[in-house]
Amino acid sequence: MVFTHDTTAALLAAVELVNSAGEPDAMTGQAQVDAFFAKHGYTGAPARDDRDLAAVRALRAPLRRMLTSDRDTAARLVNDVLATHRAAPRLVRHDGFDYHLHVVHPDTPLADRIAAETAMAMVDVIRADETSRLSVCADETCDGVVLDLSRNRSRRYCSTACGNRLAVAAYRARRK
Repeated sequence: MVFTHDTTAALLAAVELVNSAGEPDAMTGQAQVDAFFAKHGYTGAPARDDRDLAAVRALRAPLRRMLTSDRDTAARLVNDVLATHRAAPRLVRHDGFDYHLHVVHPDTPLADRIAAETAMAMVDVIRADETSRLSVCADETCDGVVLDLSRNRSRRYCSTACGNRLAVAAYRARRK
């Protein structure tokens, strides 16, 4: 494992949220926020209103900048997020997971929790000098973010669909 469970979980959630902004938009209603919340095991409860949805959607662009910036820029962005959200790391155990860090209170709005937890995950990425594990999809028609947790750092596409689309295109080109 490259990173601890909480770091990996926060990075996977952030990448999914950022990539939800594609065509079609995958975060258009409260049902999608609820599914995202449940899938990624955030503590507390989402507000379940239009402001919550708007705040989560608005977080996609800043998270994209944080995840795809060079190391120095990412460090600055992380520091800004941690200061803005008054991160106060504390060790917690829940849902069968041993001690790990939470940086905001569970009653904090969901978008703020996502931002702060992503920033804490990026602390580990930056400290380990592993920012190369985050990139943009190699499919030129896609701008999805890729989190490469593979041992040999071989992941190039944000999804199987992008990889398959390029493989089929290359196959068809060779067949001509």
